[in-house]
Amino acid sequence: MTSQNARQCLAGLKSKSVRFAGLPSKSFDGGCRMIDTIKLMDFGTQTTNLGAMTCPLASSFTDWARFAVVPAAKKYLGSEVVKIETMGTFNCRAIAGSRSGRLSEHAFANAVDVSAFVLRDGRRVSVLNGWRGSSEERAFLRRLHQSACKRFGTVLGPDYNAAHANHFHFDMAKSMSNGTAYCR
Repeated sequence: MTSQNARQCLAGLKSKSVRFAGLPSKSFDGGCRMIDTIKLMDFGTQTTNLGAMTCPLASSFTDWARFAVVPAAKKYLGSEVVKIETMGTFNCRAIAGSRSGRLSEHAFANAVDVSAFVLRDGRRVSVLNGWRGSSEERAFLRRLHQSACKRFGTVLGPDYNAAHANHFHFDMAKSMSNGTAYCR
């Protein structure tokens, strides 16, 4: 990690007992890149498919898991989350469903897509089925969406468009026009 901001972010993760490994910076054809990225190893909740991610994304994601997912599962579902399922982080591609050809934040390891939650009692709450599922599942997922809007620059879910029917998209980019979170 080269920048002062990256070093401060890493120190913050360490102070929260988050285990991670630094990854080498890489650039790819088409403008995609992984600069100052890490791989989360352990932060208290098993999570699938996490690859390279920027430290600010990792910090927001681990805080969201600890301070939103864990308490919301107990409150709305009466059980503990034992696993968060994601569709991954880094992916060298354009924004899904966009005609602009602009690169997705996934192309910079600055985004994660969350698809489901596995509970200690064996239930699996997916965004695809739970968003319009039981009242408890709906309340749980909407609480997580709302909480994410306070932690990430962009939050997209099933009500945004068909491309997001089965997951929450979280990234660290703020709205270009006013520097605030974009939450849909």
